[in-house]
Amino acid sequence: MKVMTMTVHDKEGLHARPAGLLNKAAKACASAISIQSKGKTADMKRIFAVMGLGVKCGDEITVTCDGPDEDAAMEKIQAILSSL
Repeated sequence: MKVMTMTVHDKEGLHARPAGLLNKAAKACASAISIQSKGKTADMKRIFAVMGLGVKCGDEITVTCDGPDEDAAMEKIQAILSSL
């Protein structure tokens, strides 16, 4: 299991576009990928669950990847989050 914590820097937070990018990357992975913010957890493979977290700019999130391709999955997710 891989765990990463970071702060969201996109001025709009995780709205539809970045949530869609994360969702698409997560669906391409075999691993289970979840995102946690403000005490709530969502399956990253469910776009409305990610958007429902209401992550804003400056919020801290924790991403967890668990499965056969967890290293590659975490790298993909980290690359997307870093580019926002």
